[in-house]
Amino acid sequence: MSHPFREATDQLHEVLLNAAGAAIRAGKLPLEPIPAFGIEAPADPSHGDLASNIAMVSARAFRKSPRQIAEALCSEMILDGTVFSSCEIAGPGFLNFRFADKWFADALAAVCAEGAEYGRVPDGNGKKVMVEFVSANPTGPMHIGNARGGAIGDCLASVLEWAGYDVTREFYLNDAGNQIEKFALSLEVRYLQQVLGEDAAELPENAYHGADIIAHAKAYAAEHGDALLNLSSEERRKALVAYALPLNIEGLKRDLLRYGIRYDVWFRESELHRSGAVQAVIDLLTERGMTYKKDGALWYRSTAFGAEKDDVLVRENSTPTYFAADIAYHYNKFAVRGFDRVINIWGADHHGHVARLQGAMNAVGLDGSRLTIILMQLVRLMKGGETVRVSKRTGQSLTLSDLLDEVPVDAARFFFNLREANSHFDFDLDLAVEQSAQNPVYYVQYAHARICSIFRNLAADGVAVEAPTRDDLLLLTALEERALITLLAGFPREVSEAARSYDPARITRYSYELATAFHKFYNACRVRCDDPALMRARLALCRGTRITIQNALTILGIKAPEQM
Repeated sequence: MSHPFREATDQLHEVLLNAAGAAIRAGKLPLEPIPAFGIEAPADPSHGDLASNIAMVSARAFRKSPRQIAEALCSEMILDGTVFSSCEIAGPGFLNFRFADKWFADALAAVCAEGAEYGRVPDGNGKKVMVEFVSANPTGPMHIGNARGGAIGDCLASVLEWAGYDVTREFYLNDAGNQIEKFALSLEVRYLQQVLGEDAAELPENAYHGADIIAHAKAYAAEHGDALLNLSSEERRKALVAYALPLNIEGLKRDLLRYGIRYDVWFRESELHRSGAVQAVIDLLTERGMTYKKDGALWYRSTAFGAEKDDVLVRENSTPTYFAADIAYHYNKFAVRGFDRVINIWGADHHGHVARLQGAMNAVGLDGSRLTIILMQLVRLMKGGETVRVSKRTGQSLTLSDLLDEVPVDAARFFFNLREANSHFDFDLDLAVEQSAQNPVYYVQYAHARICSIFRNLAADGVAVEAPTRDDLLLLTALEERALITLLAGFPREVSEAARSYDPARITRYSYELATAFHKFYNACRVRCDDPALMRARLALCRGTRITIQNALTILGIKAPEQM
């Protein structure tokens, strides 16, 4: 696994420490500990390829100006045998370094050599990570918020896999509790209306009013008639849920597969209750002195862990609350299944629940800091410059299925990952289907297809593509060539940073930036040129770009077409 920038950064760190040691031995700097210093790519590429603030942060320790320290370091610095060609002092004392020609040649060679594996990094060391996302209530179809959460969660899981983590994708099915009771009530009323007429029963205001409930009731009545009329309400509801809930769950799975999402685990809330896991965690909290009784209910001391108020664990009617089940579920993730890190993708409306759940993990003897919750802002769909709120087909709120009827899966996944999860986002439906450079996913895919066409045309003309030598690669000195190689070399760093910050949007933005750099190179540098060595080198640069675009799109779960 090559990581050109990390390798260069590590080498530069050693170069700077050696220079400082030599300057101290030469009496140019006093004998003092060297403070921690940074190395990073300058914001302006014209300033160099890597820069360090070692002189700036050492001013107090060495009791000299940063400029004097920088001059002392440069006078003792040895770059021979490194990947750097020069060092310059900038401003008050920044040190700017430029890569030698061989760094660019070696970086491109590494991309081509690693192929489909290029970009993978070992940062995670195989640690077990769960990403739980979407987890929509199985009482109806998924809405647009679930669509954004699905794209973000699936791509984040993929980023973490590329960063060396052992990742599990999980969907939590809320198939118990109040929402299922409401689902049962809604089905019963609609069933009675189907069998006995509209006036037979009235649907409460807080019940589910969607067309999907009517469809389930109508289908059941068509198949079984009035068979449920002689049963008790409890038995009738149980039968209707047993019929409709599996259909809804299959619908969720079907829509998610259409969206390119495959879960490793579908975890049922009902299993927590059936197995006694909910009661066990309530007992554990009680044993640890974290509960008390009040007004006939059992309360958890949430305020002991920073929450604004305590929470009910068991209601007066002896029924555990959803929060109790949530604690049991996350206890299962850590204590039973042994995940090192758990990441949940939630809507921003769950903000108040974050600290409560992290505190609860501490209350049961676990480390709440190992639970990361990413809050996702709402998305607004736009068409013709206006907000789209309902489906033309159903007249109801837009669902994931409605969205995928409007735009390609690739566009949906790419667009939902254009921004960080915590940012509001306008999804332009018109742009998502536009086949032009204005559509970012089309622009990236077109770059890949254009490269494929170069090799396809060469094959059609009978031109053999030979592997370049290292000397061939040293010919890539044009600004556009160097800029493109630098971006290619930065792909493993983007994977590392995306995994560290839990932000797959970095990969989306990177792929667009890479496509832009390729188009600039393609327009400035003729690939099929008269110099055979230069042509071999430029074809290698095309191949490296194709590999990297394809790998980035693979992370995003998006196709890399060979023709468009």
